[in-house]
Amino acid sequence: MDTDQHTLIHGPLFSRRMPLDPGNAASRVSAYIYGNILVLTALVPVVTSYKHVGILVVLGTAASTFIAHSFAETVGDSVRQRRTATMSDRVRELRNSVPILSSAVLPCAILAAGWLGWIEPRAAQILAEVVVLIRIGGIVFVIGRLRGEHPGRASVVAATLLTLVATTVVVVKIALSH
Repeated sequence: MDTDQHTLIHGPLFSRRMPLDPGNAASRVSAYIYGNILVLTALVPVVTSYKHVGILVVLGTAASTFIAHSFAETVGDSVRQRRTATMSDRVRELRNSVPILSSAVLPCAILAAGWLGWIEPRAAQILAEVVVLIRIGGIVFVIGRLRGEHPGRASVVAATLLTLVATTVVVVKIALSH
């Protein structure tokens, strides 16, 4: 995909007018799921109190995962392309990794509400975890849209199954790493 750097940097992440090519769409969906799973993995074991509600843990997880994912995808793409990554390739991988960063935004906003005392910190943590699970399941509808499909009962079943699989992945990751 040869595009100029301005379009790559300032073009839409998702657009009905200018659909993503399947490779970039797949990279963004992958980053979205990966980011949400790691944010949820960071959220679950956090012990909440009014002084510490896990915002920095979630932000740190998202930022470090974004950097690592962008780097790994750039290296992997250079192997697929059989050439050294160009600046355009690096920028594309950074853009395709943005969904990892977006995975932290809503959970951190909810945790901030707990930190500010608007809601009880433990309730904020649970709400943030539920929101991440809904985001993971909701990707089924985005994938369907990218494929030009209309949502239906099968989409809801697939979203539920994806959420259950993601929950299992998070439980295994926490059990093995904490």
